[in-house]
Amino acid sequence: MQLLWPTTPAGAVSDADLERLYGYPEDLSQAWVQVNFVSSADGAVAVDELSEGLSHPADKRIFLLGRLLSDVILVGAGTARAEGYRGARVSPERAARRVALGLSEVPPIAVVTRSGELDPAGPLFTDTKVPPIVLTTEKAPRAALERAGAEVLVAGADDVDLPRALELLGERGLYRIDCEGGPTLFGDLIANDLVDQLCLTVAPLLAGAGAGRIAFGRPSPEPRRMDLASLLHEDGFTMLRYRRREGG
Repeated sequence: MQLLWPTTPAGAVSDADLERLYGYPEDLSQAWVQVNFVSSADGAVAVDELSEGLSHPADKRIFLLGRLLSDVILVGAGTARAEGYRGARVSPERAARRVALGLSEVPPIAVVTRSGELDPAGPLFTDTKVPPIVLTTEKAPRAALERAGAEVLVAGADDVDLPRALELLGERGLYRIDCEGGPTLFGDLIANDLVDQLCLTVAPLLAGAGAGRIAFGRPSPEPRRMDLASLLHEDGFTMLRYRRREGG
């Protein structure tokens, strides 16, 4: 992996280099949202409806780093179902590194769902070291999810109020938020002006027509200006990191 910008002395990019580049701001007192996505060169968000077809070891390195540095992993229910989400996997070495950074050993998965339609017998609930968090609405059924061990947080009557959902996570000390999609959740985060950083891997592939883009759903009132913060490259894959413009 090569760091193209900001420029540094030649050589491989170490894990310490990546932690420095991708680390969250210190002394947070409110939610800070990083969003991770991969797309093809022609803008597709998936191949055969899964992101795996666009991925690469370098991209997965960034993906795992996002999990390593976060307090909580945020994901939409559709993506959790499609990708077969389960609890985060953390090696003993990564768990020790998280503790050294002042984090819990394992970050919980927080799922955003308007309907509450999650399978309590699925791996999200049964194959995890820490209970998942479900961010849902007043109208959603909650008893079965709570019996399965989830912490269910109500953030809205008929739809999930994302600012309120992030407040609820913050009340639990979960400020460093690593969002892994999907496109509808990302679109809603943009519309609510809640995205502080976008980590976007562009795969050197042309997927063709049919696949959606990385943001979908409710339009944003206006485009949000972001600054390019770093640019990495490996084997034709480009890892871009955009950060909210200061004062923006």
